[in-house]
Amino acid sequence: MAPEKTLNDLFLDTLKDIYFAEKQILKALPKMARASQSEEGKAGFLKHRDETQGQIERLEQVFELIGKPARGKTCEAIQGILAEGEEIIEEYKGSVALDAGLISAAQAVEHYEIARYGTLIAWADQLGLTEATALLQATLVEEEATDSKLTELARASANPKGKKAA
Repeated sequence: MAPEKTLNDLFLDTLKDIYFAEKQILKALPKMARASQSEEGKAGFLKHRDETQGQIERLEQVFELIGKPARGKTCEAIQGILAEGEEIIEEYKGSVALDAGLISAAQAVEHYEIARYGTLIAWADQLGLTEATALLQATLVEEEATDSKLTELARASANPKGKKAA
């Protein structure tokens, strides 16, 4: 009989999940930046790429704190969300609605990350992993700020442009 799974196991599995997800996001952001038609969109995706690099490094510190190797575990959720983003790029290339679509794809990514980090913070707290909590909290703050910026971008530029041509 397999040993009973604990909150520690769940924490580690979820950490591996978000680690894999961040690495996939890191690869996707330059593509999104290239596809974006607005300068602010391009700049936003590139800034988020740099932030994501820092988030990956923080996750590596968390792995170190719990004495585990930094290893990802395939995250189907993020693969699906990123695949939808690629689909938008292909289907809306050159259209006025492309940037609105890119922003919505990016927000789906952010919301996934926000959910994961929120959960990890709660569990790290319960497990008494104070340093890990602080590292994860720093990332959550960045993800929430990115989400807010995307909402502003959607309101300011992409959506009105998409509507005009409708």
